[in-house]
Amino acid sequence: MVSAAAALFNVFKPPNIPRHKVNGSRICSQIMNQTVKFRLFPSTNVPFQAQSNPRQTSSTVTCSATDKPTSSSEISSTARIRSEVLSPFRSVRMFFYLAFMASGGLGGLIAATQLIGALANPSRAAEVPEISKGLAIDLGAVSVFAFLYSRENNAKNAQLARLSREESLSNLKLRVDEKKVIPISSLRGIARLVICAGPESYISESFRLSQPFTDRLLERGVLVVPFATDGNLPSFEFEESEETSDTTPKRKRLWQLSPFDWSAWLQWLDEQKKMAGVSPESPVYLSLRMDGRVRGSGVGYPPWNAFVAQLPPVKGLWSGLLDGMDGRVL
Repeated sequence: MVSAAAALFNVFKPPNIPRHKVNGSRICSQIMNQTVKFRLFPSTNVPFQAQSNPRQTSSTVTCSATDKPTSSSEISSTARIRSEVLSPFRSVRMFFYLAFMASGGLGGLIAATQLIGALANPSRAAEVPEISKGLAIDLGAVSVFAFLYSRENNAKNAQLARLSREESLSNLKLRVDEKKVIPISSLRGIARLVICAGPESYISESFRLSQPFTDRLLERGVLVVPFATDGNLPSFEFEESEETSDTTPKRKRLWQLSPFDWSAWLQWLDEQKKMAGVSPESPVYLSLRMDGRVRGSGVGYPPWNAFVAQLPPVKGLWSGLLDGMDGRVL
């Protein structure tokens, strides 16, 4: 059993799955064509940059990631496949944990019967310490592997629950223009969405605070989805003048998306707030990675300057090298 226990710690690591390069200048045309493929890729964690504007501060409350397990009936086959892709050797590890537990349990049962026989027979009294030592090793091995299996199973359930919630988010609809409605999943690999959810005043202030960062946000493939929880989406005012002739189209493109089916969006958001322990009235933001997974969330205004500092451009010299640097998944 000692050798079996040592074999456990040869831990397998899942391979990196790269994402191919995305051309940022074609974001709008690719949205209209809806020619998107599902992709997953690893991420790195880049420290947040401090806010310079006190009105932009936000508390980091994760509204979309919780370790609360979801029942098996609620987990779709797509979520299970994604879980296997993200952790391809988890099932192998769990199988060996069970095998080692069974081996240790069988060895412990044999050692226990031998110990009983040795205690009942005075002539075998000298064998008692050696048998007791073997029994202790078997029981220790069973305990260790049971702990490792439980930890692995809890991680699996938490990942499945997280992927299931992300899948529900990806099925929500967005309105691109008066004639086109698409699901969020259609933007995987095309844009990094930032969802601003709150009352009309919160949306208007977020719109104003994003103005200095418009160009750099678009360079990083960021598109904003304003969701007015009170049902009163503000009409954004874009300045039309010679001085803003270049900025206005970019502002319109940054804020061009809007939620479709308000009740479905509100239901999903209320569920996330409830699981995260956030007040239903609190305005929140969610930042999605290029692959559609949640990379950050919080209460308050989106940290536009932190997005600019953390996210790499979707085109240019460093686009291929920095692919996947969207931050860790929550």
